[in-house]
Amino acid sequence: MLNTAVKAARKAGSIITRASFDLEKLTVRSKQQKDYVSEVDHAAEDAILSVLREAYPDHAILAEESGRSDAKSEYLWVVDPLDGTTNFLHGFPQYCVSIGMLHKGVPTQGVIFDPNRNELFTATRGVGAYLNDKRIRVSKTDRLEAALMGTGFPFREVSNIDDYIRMMRNIMLATSGIRRPGAAALDLAWVAAGRIDGFWEIGLSPWDMAAGALLVREAGGLIGDLEGNDTFMESGRVVASNAKLFSAILQTLKQKG
Repeated sequence: MLNTAVKAARKAGSIITRASFDLEKLTVRSKQQKDYVSEVDHAAEDAILSVLREAYPDHAILAEESGRSDAKSEYLWVVDPLDGTTNFLHGFPQYCVSIGMLHKGVPTQGVIFDPNRNELFTATRGVGAYLNDKRIRVSKTDRLEAALMGTGFPFREVSNIDDYIRMMRNIMLATSGIRRPGAAALDLAWVAAGRIDGFWEIGLSPWDMAAGALLVREAGGLIGDLEGNDTFMESGRVVASNAKLFSAILQTLKQKG
Protein backbone atom coordinates (compact mmCIF):
# COMPACT_ATOMS: atom_id res chain seq x y z
CA MET A 1 0.00 0.00 0.00
CA LEU A 2 2.82 2.40 0.81
CA ASN A 3 4.48 1.73 -2.54
CA THR A 4 1.19 2.40 -4.30
CA ALA A 5 0.79 5.69 -2.45
CA VAL A 6 4.37 6.70 -3.32
CA LYS A 7 3.74 5.90 -6.99
CA ALA A 8 0.57 8.00 -6.97
CA ALA A 9 2.24 10.92 -5.16
CA ARG A 10 5.17 11.04 -7.55
CA LYS A 11 2.84 10.92 -10.55
CA ALA A 12 0.90 13.88 -9.17
CA GLY A 13 4.14 15.68 -8.33
CA SER A 14 5.27 15.43 -11.95
CA ILE A 15 2.02 17.02 -13.14
CA ILE A 16 2.36 19.84 -10.60
CA THR A 17 6.00 20.51 -11.47
CA ARG A 18 5.31 20.70 -15.21
CA ALA A 19 2.49 23.16 -14.60
CA SER A 20 4.64 25.31 -12.30
CA PHE A 21 6.77 26.38 -15.28
CA ASP A 22 3.85 28.19 -16.93
CA LEU A 23 1.44 29.38 -14.24
CA GLU A 24 -0.09 32.11 -16.40
CA LYS A 25 -1.79 29.53 -18.61
CA LEU A 26 -3.69 27.89 -15.76
CA THR A 27 -7.44 28.11 -15.34
CA VAL A 28 -8.27 29.03 -11.75
CA ARG A 29 -11.60 29.34 -9.99
CA SER A 30 -12.61 30.23 -6.45
CA LYS A 31 -14.33 27.50 -4.41
CA GLN A 32 -15.14 30.13 -1.80
CA GLN A 33 -13.55 33.34 -0.57
CA LYS A 34 -9.74 32.94 -0.42
CA ASP A 35 -9.96 29.25 -1.39
CA TYR A 36 -8.82 28.45 -4.92
CA VAL A 37 -8.67 25.41 -7.17
CA SER A 38 -6.92 25.06 -10.51
CA GLU A 39 -6.94 22.54 -13.31
CA VAL A 40 -3.68 21.26 -11.82
CA ASP A 41 -5.45 20.26 -8.60
CA HIS A 42 -7.92 18.24 -10.65
CA ALA A 43 -5.29 16.70 -12.93
CA ALA A 44 -3.12 15.70 -9.97
CA GLU A 45 -6.10 14.23 -8.15
CA ASP A 46 -7.20 12.27 -11.22
CA ALA A 47 -3.69 10.81 -11.53
CA ILE A 48 -3.68 9.76 -7.88
CA LEU A 49 -7.15 8.21 -8.01
CA SER A 50 -6.27 6.32 -11.17
CA VAL A 51 -3.30 4.66 -9.46
CA LEU A 52 -5.23 3.89 -6.27
CA ARG A 53 -8.28 2.48 -8.05
CA GLU A 54 -6.20 0.31 -10.32
CA ALA A 55 -4.43 -1.24 -7.31
CA TYR A 56 -7.36 -1.29 -4.88
CA PRO A 57 -10.69 -1.01 -6.76
CA ASP A 58 -12.74 -1.90 -3.67
CA HIS A 59 -11.24 0.72 -1.34
CA ALA A 60 -13.06 3.92 -0.40
CA ILE A 61 -11.53 7.31 -1.23
CA LEU A 62 -11.97 10.76 0.31
CA ALA A 63 -10.36 13.40 -1.90
CA GLU A 64 -10.37 17.19 -1.59
CA GLU A 65 -11.73 17.99 -5.04
CA SER A 66 -14.02 15.01 -5.77
CA GLY A 67 -15.29 14.22 -2.28
CA ARG A 68 -15.94 10.73 -0.94
CA SER A 69 -16.53 7.70 -3.13
CA ASP A 70 -19.57 5.46 -2.67
CA ALA A 71 -17.45 2.37 -1.96
CA LYS A 72 -18.09 0.64 1.37
CA SER A 73 -14.76 -0.49 2.76
CA GLU A 74 -12.79 -0.56 6.00
CA TYR A 75 -9.95 0.96 3.97
CA LEU A 76 -10.13 4.68 3.22
CA TRP A 77 -7.60 6.66 1.17
CA VAL A 78 -7.55 10.37 2.15
CA VAL A 79 -6.09 12.53 -0.62
CA ASP A 80 -4.98 16.14 -0.99
CA PRO A 81 -3.56 16.39 -4.53
CA LEU A 82 -2.05 19.84 -3.97
CA ASP A 83 -1.86 21.20 -0.44
CA GLY A 84 -0.85 24.83 -0.71
CA THR A 85 -2.69 25.77 -3.91
CA THR A 86 -2.47 29.50 -3.19
CA ASN A 87 1.30 29.19 -2.75
CA PHE A 88 1.54 27.21 -5.99
CA LEU A 89 -0.46 29.76 -7.97
CA HIS A 90 1.87 32.55 -6.80
CA GLY A 91 5.04 30.61 -7.56
CA PHE A 92 5.77 30.38 -3.83
CA PRO A 93 7.60 27.02 -3.56
CA GLN A 94 5.88 25.55 -0.51
CA TYR A 95 3.26 22.95 -1.44
CA CYS A 96 2.94 19.20 -1.53
CA VAL A 97 0.97 16.08 -2.35
CA SER A 98 -0.55 14.28 0.64
CA ILE A 99 -1.95 10.73 0.64
CA GLY A 100 -3.04 8.94 3.80
CA MET A 101 -4.59 5.52 4.34
CA LEU A 102 -7.00 4.84 7.19
CA HIS A 103 -7.89 1.28 8.18
CA LYS A 104 -11.02 1.20 10.32
CA GLY A 105 -10.47 4.90 11.00
CA VAL A 106 -6.84 4.53 12.10
CA PRO A 107 -4.02 6.04 9.96
CA THR A 108 -1.78 3.20 8.79
CA GLN A 109 0.05 4.61 5.74
CA GLY A 110 1.15 8.14 4.96
CA VAL A 111 2.98 9.82 2.09
CA ILE A 112 3.78 13.51 1.69
CA PHE A 113 5.74 14.53 -1.39
CA ASP A 114 7.35 17.94 -1.80
CA PRO A 115 8.12 18.25 -5.54
CA ASN A 116 10.14 21.46 -5.10
CA ARG A 117 12.79 19.77 -2.95
CA ASN A 118 12.17 16.22 -4.21
CA GLU A 119 11.53 15.24 -0.59
CA LEU A 120 9.43 12.14 0.01
CA PHE A 121 8.11 11.70 3.55
CA THR A 122 6.68 8.24 4.27
CA ALA A 123 5.30 6.41 7.28
CA THR A 124 3.77 3.02 8.01
CA ARG A 125 2.10 2.38 11.36
CA GLY A 126 4.55 0.64 13.68
CA VAL A 127 7.46 0.89 11.23
CA GLY A 128 8.60 4.51 11.64
CA ALA A 129 8.76 7.73 9.63
CA TYR A 130 11.23 8.38 6.83
CA LEU A 131 12.48 11.16 4.57
CA ASN A 132 13.88 9.82 1.29
CA ASP A 133 14.33 6.43 3.02
CA LYS A 134 16.24 7.90 5.98
CA ARG A 135 14.67 7.58 9.43
CA ILE A 136 13.42 10.86 10.92
CA ARG A 137 12.55 11.89 14.47
CA VAL A 138 10.83 14.86 16.05
CA SER A 139 13.04 17.49 17.65
CA LYS A 140 14.60 17.12 21.11
CA THR A 141 13.75 20.68 22.18
CA ASP A 142 12.45 20.56 25.76
CA ARG A 143 11.90 24.24 26.57
CA LEU A 144 9.02 26.19 25.08
CA GLU A 145 11.05 29.42 24.98
CA ALA A 146 13.52 27.69 22.65
CA ALA A 147 10.84 26.25 20.35
CA LEU A 148 10.18 27.25 16.75
CA MET A 149 6.47 26.84 16.00
CA GLY A 150 4.58 26.45 12.75
CA THR A 151 0.99 27.48 12.17
CA GLY A 152 -1.59 28.27 9.52
CA PHE A 153 -4.01 31.18 9.49
CA PRO A 154 -7.77 30.38 9.47
CA PHE A 155 -8.36 31.85 6.01
CA ARG A 156 -11.73 30.15 5.33
CA GLU A 157 -13.55 30.55 8.65
CA VAL A 158 -12.81 34.15 9.58
CA SER A 159 -15.21 33.81 12.52
CA ASN A 160 -12.29 32.11 14.29
CA ILE A 161 -9.95 35.07 13.79
CA ASP A 162 -10.18 36.56 17.30
CA ASP A 163 -9.63 33.18 18.94
CA TYR A 164 -6.71 32.51 16.65
CA ILE A 165 -5.07 35.90 17.28
CA ARG A 166 -5.25 35.22 21.03
CA MET A 167 -3.51 31.86 20.51
CA MET A 168 -0.90 33.40 18.24
CA ARG A 169 -0.13 36.14 20.76
CA ASN A 170 0.31 33.56 23.51
CA ILE A 171 2.66 31.45 21.38
CA MET A 172 4.61 34.49 20.17
CA LEU A 173 5.31 35.54 23.74
CA ALA A 174 6.21 32.03 24.91
CA THR A 175 8.44 30.72 22.08
CA SER A 176 11.40 31.72 19.96
CA GLY A 177 9.27 32.28 16.85
CA ILE A 178 6.39 31.33 14.57
CA ARG A 179 6.45 30.40 10.89
CA ARG A 180 3.46 30.23 8.53
CA PRO A 181 4.60 28.52 5.30
CA GLY A 182 1.07 27.81 4.01
CA ALA A 183 0.77 24.02 3.54
CA ALA A 184 -0.43 22.20 6.66
CA ALA A 185 0.48 18.70 5.46
CA LEU A 186 4.07 19.80 4.87
CA ASP A 187 4.12 21.57 8.24
CA LEU A 188 3.25 18.28 9.94
CA ALA A 189 5.96 16.50 7.94
CA TRP A 190 8.43 19.14 9.15
CA VAL A 191 7.40 18.51 12.76
CA ALA A 192 8.13 14.82 12.13
CA ALA A 193 11.54 15.74 10.69
CA GLY A 194 12.41 18.05 13.59
CA ARG A 195 12.58 21.16 11.41
CA ILE A 196 9.96 22.86 13.54
CA ASP A 197 9.30 21.93 17.16
CA GLY A 198 5.54 22.18 17.06
CA PHE A 199 2.52 23.14 14.96
CA TRP A 200 -1.06 24.19 15.55
CA GLU A 201 -3.92 25.22 13.31
CA ILE A 202 -7.71 25.48 13.33
CA GLY A 203 -10.13 24.94 10.46
CA LEU A 204 -8.32 22.07 8.75
CA SER A 205 -9.84 19.18 6.76
CA PRO A 206 -9.05 15.44 7.07
CA TRP A 207 -6.95 15.45 3.88
CA ASP A 208 -4.70 18.12 5.43
CA MET A 209 -3.86 15.86 8.37
CA ALA A 210 -4.28 12.15 7.55
CA ALA A 211 -0.74 11.50 6.28
CA GLY A 212 0.98 14.08 8.47
CA ALA A 213 -0.58 12.76 11.69
CA LEU A 214 0.93 9.34 11.10
CA LEU A 215 4.31 10.85 10.24
CA VAL A 216 4.37 12.78 13.52
CA ARG A 217 3.42 9.74 15.59
CA GLU A 218 5.86 7.42 13.84
CA ALA A 219 8.61 10.01 14.35
CA GLY A 220 8.00 9.87 18.11
CA GLY A 221 5.76 12.92 18.41
CA LEU A 222 2.29 13.59 19.75
CA ILE A 223 -0.73 14.96 17.92
CA GLY A 224 -4.20 15.86 19.14
CA ASP A 225 -6.87 18.52 19.20
CA LEU A 226 -6.68 21.65 21.36
CA GLU A 227 -7.56 19.52 24.39
CA GLY A 228 -4.94 16.91 23.52
CA ASN A 229 -7.59 14.39 22.48
CA ASP A 230 -7.74 12.23 19.35
CA THR A 231 -10.64 14.06 17.65
CA PHE A 232 -8.55 16.43 15.52
CA MET A 233 -9.59 14.74 12.26
CA GLU A 234 -13.22 15.57 13.06
CA SER A 235 -12.76 19.00 14.63
CA GLY A 236 -10.07 20.33 12.28
CA ARG A 237 -8.22 21.76 15.29
CA VAL A 238 -4.79 20.26 15.66
CA VAL A 239 -1.65 20.51 17.77
CA ALA A 240 1.51 18.47 17.05
CA SER A 241 4.94 18.47 18.67
CA ASN A 242 7.45 16.33 20.47
CA ALA A 243 6.34 14.75 23.76
CA LYS A 244 8.40 17.18 25.86
CA LEU A 245 6.55 20.28 24.58
CA PHE A 246 3.05 18.98 23.89
CA SER A 247 1.33 19.78 27.19
CA ALA A 248 3.09 23.16 27.48
CA ILE A 249 1.86 24.14 24.02
CA LEU A 250 -1.70 23.08 24.89
CA GLN A 251 -1.62 25.13 28.08
CA THR A 252 -0.22 28.17 26.27
CA LEU A 253 -2.89 28.00 23.58
CA LYS A 254 -5.63 27.93 26.26
CA GLN A 255 -4.42 31.03 28.10
CA LYS A 256 -6.78 33.98 28.01
CA GLY A 257 -5.62 37.13 26.32
